[in-house]
Amino acid sequence: MGVSGSGKTTVGRLLAADLGWDFLDADDFHSPANRDKMSRGLPLSDADREPWLDALAEAVAERSRAGRRAVLACSALKQSYRDRLQVEDGVRLVYLKGDPETIERRLESRKGHYFAAGLLASQFEALEEPTDALVVDLAEPPEAIVSRIESEWGLGV
Repeated sequence: MGVSGSGKTTVGRLLAADLGWDFLDADDFHSPANRDKMSRGLPLSDADREPWLDALAEAVAERSRAGRRAVLACSALKQSYRDRLQVEDGVRLVYLKGDPETIERRLESRKGHYFAAGLLASQFEALEEPTDALVVDLAEPPEAIVSRIESEWGLGV
């Protein structure tokens, strides 16, 4: 979890590939209306996020019921959002933490994504830093972050 541009997708894909788990990108679950709103620089409301969070929770639960594991890359900025995603005891949280300046530089260089860089301030305003997550510095190389996650949780292959 973390604000847009923190590296969730990059780290999540690497971790899932390394572990042989499914990868889910929460961005893929946004409705066309939500994507349009964000592309116009408008932040999403909690009401906008309700169906999105429902779909994410169901995707995680579905994989769990099927006996599969997954890595979900999701902003999960508020504790209430993270609570909704805790569909089973085994759900663990990694917080990719960084400063606004570093993340803003990343967003400005990103191409082809609907998230307007101007929304970063609203994400930091909404962010409720987790107290129950593995916190990693997003400035570390993605491979180092993956190694740390695997090491901390005994997940290495």
